[in-house]
Amino acid sequence: MSNLYVSDLDGTLLRSNEATSAYTNEVINSLVDKGMVFSYATARSFVTAKKVTKGIEARIPLIVYNGAFIIDNITEEILMANYFDDSVLAVLDELFENKVFPIVYAFVDGKEKFSFVPDLVTEGMQRFLDSRKGDIRTNAVETISDLKAGNIFYITCIDGEEKLNPLYEKFKDKYYCVYQRDIYTEEQWLEIMPPQVSKSNAIKKLKGMLDCDKLIVFGDGKNDIDMFQMADESYAVANAHEDLKKHATGIIGSNDEDGVAKWLEKHFEK
Repeated sequence: MSNLYVSDLDGTLLRSNEATSAYTNEVINSLVDKGMVFSYATARSFVTAKKVTKGIEARIPLIVYNGAFIIDNITEEILMANYFDDSVLAVLDELFENKVFPIVYAFVDGKEKFSFVPDLVTEGMQRFLDSRKGDIRTNAVETISDLKAGNIFYITCIDGEEKLNPLYEKFKDKYYCVYQRDIYTEEQWLEIMPPQVSKSNAIKKLKGMLDCDKLIVFGDGKNDIDMFQMADESYAVANAHEDLKKHATGIIGSNDEDGVAKWLEKHFEK
């Protein structure tokens, strides 16, 4: 019987400095070499996920953009992709009407881009963009109509709760939405994805692709509840949200204590 181990990144596998430790890197690389089937599932893009886990060199499939894509860690081949259909244009119009001007992720002319209108960014959006300086996906556009270009797969809104909460309530039953405060900045985010997207759906797909029998997951946030509910075993780090802990098989050490790596090192058997 082969087990699939899947960990969230921010607040779970990553320490508070937004990086995996040398210890975690060594443990995961070593155990994968010994036969462990491991992946991580994150809201981050492939580009930023690779930066914060740069010490993990094992050949593993990665679940990024909250499950919109599964990508090979080494070859960067897209193993699974989800895009919006044309209904996304009405979603964007609704956002614009409510004075919310998001960062839109899409493949434009065959290249991955995140697009935004510089004159319409919020302070929170600007802080996010500042953290991505030099990113080749950056695509400043002139008008909100330009945000509709390409094959769209992810929409990020960073704005006031009074604006975003009604939009979350409107879209949450039709699309996959994540509505929460950023764990580093405490800013309010609303992320909107195609309805078939979720960490749990991507994990289910990956589990079948890799022909694994049992699923063991690790997480810290409320947006990890869906993958906890589908797992055979689920472990919340000590710093996890209390709502997630209610769904956990057990509680392990915190992210800053390398809780996931220590659990894997102790419990993985080939």
